[in-house]
Amino acid sequence: MHVTTNYKLQTTNSHAERGVTVILVLTFMGIFLFLLGTILSYTLTQGRYGRALYAREQAVNVAESGLEFYRWFLAHNPQIMVDGTGLVSPASYEVVDPEGGTLGDAQVSATLNTACGVVQSADLVSEGVSDLNTVFRRTLEARYMRPSVAEYSNIINANVWAGADRNITGAYHSNGGIRMDGTNNSIVSSSVATWSCTSSFGCSPTQNRPGVFGAGSGSALWQFPAASFNFAGISSDFPALQTYATNDGIMLNTTTVRVDGVQQGSTFSSVGGSDQRGFRIVLRGDNTVDIYRVTGTTGVFAQRIDNIGTWVTDYHIISNQTYHGRYTIPSDCPVIFARAKVWIEGVVGGKVTIVAADTGSFSPDIILSNNITYASASGASGLTAVAERSVLIPLNSPDVMTIRGVFVAQNGYLGRNLYQQGGSNGVPSAYNSFVTQSSLTTIGSVVSNNRVGTKWNCSGSFCSGYNTRVDTYDRLLAFDPPPFTPAASPDYKLVLWREQ
Repeated sequence: MHVTTNYKLQTTNSHAERGVTVILVLTFMGIFLFLLGTILSYTLTQGRYGRALYAREQAVNVAESGLEFYRWFLAHNPQIMVDGTGLVSPASYEVVDPEGGTLGDAQVSATLNTACGVVQSADLVSEGVSDLNTVFRRTLEARYMRPSVAEYSNIINANVWAGADRNITGAYHSNGGIRMDGTNNSIVSSSVATWSCTSSFGCSPTQNRPGVFGAGSGSALWQFPAASFNFAGISSDFPALQTYATNDGIMLNTTTVRVDGVQQGSTFSSVGGSDQRGFRIVLRGDNTVDIYRVTGTTGVFAQRIDNIGTWVTDYHIISNQTYHGRYTIPSDCPVIFARAKVWIEGVVGGKVTIVAADTGSFSPDIILSNNITYASASGASGLTAVAERSVLIPLNSPDVMTIRGVFVAQNGYLGRNLYQQGGSNGVPSAYNSFVTQSSLTTIGSVVSNNRVGTKWNCSGSFCSGYNTRVDTYDRLLAFDPPPFTPAASPDYKLVLWREQ
């Protein structure tokens, strides 16, 4: 009996051990299968994620291909960028795989930006989708336009000397040589490899110098020789601009004022053909302008940067004027064309281009008679002022002056002439305090056929003009300037490339 009892106890323990083993095996198998499933699920998810990323990247490449295709299309249909003839929008473009098949499709739409019925630029939107996965779509935007002179702080068609007091932000270019003693934080380029630096540029005796040289701290950004800018090409636009202003803008003829093709008021005595007469334009922040007829000016002796050593008489101080009226600048053709000398000041509301030019022998100037500022800091305001001859700052300018805009002196120069106190060539005593002024800030671009001069030294000391000058290009206008702002290159390109 005792032996039988022991046998039964051993059998019970053996069954219990086998049961525990089975449970452990099943538990570990469950854990293994769970981990295996998790790993497989993660691997499959990562695979799908990788394929999705690849499809998204391929979609953006397809969208970029659409932009390049439409750029090609516009280049081969140039009339589109004149009056819009031949525009196709939207347009589809299938991107072909060089190894066979297709990669995706791009849908490109184009919106033309016009002024006075003439195309200024085209805004392109390209939506790309990859054949790998049509769920993922990428959209790119870009502007198709000629590079504008507004991308530069200065473009000059002559040898130039930027003094140590100059602080220049933005690209600086000259078709001649450059002595750069100032501070620059962008490209300084010259179209010549070498040039003859004379005493007028601080070289004595005359020396043959590199295209760009000087004591400026930004020499790493100096480039020469570079492509030149075509100043003669600006003049060819004058007849067209006069036609646009006559039909749809504001036309200041020598004896009449027309707005949107309609004469305003009666005919008056001519204010054209003379430095002593012209129009005064006061810009207002609500996109209107006050127009005055200037019928009298005060003469002041001066020397000009393009004729140093010769005293001449400036007639830039207004002594008599007649108010003509307040007019709204036409939004579809914001161009003011004057066939006479023009004085400009005030607050710019929208974007406007002012031109002073004449088809006859007289070449008028533009006088920046006071501060010029913008009503909007978001890029909605902008001024381009183009003078057939010079853009000048008069003797009676503000002590601290700010001018905003793109200023183009097609045949002359931008500057403030040399004035002096006392002597046979001195200014009237009432204007003695204006001879030397404190600071001039230019926010925008200066395009000058001759060298720029706003500060004069006499026997090595500051004697006339502005003691401190700051030049800063306007990045908001660089790719969205006022209409008919001169182009810096005849070739179109894509700018403002970005993803929606």
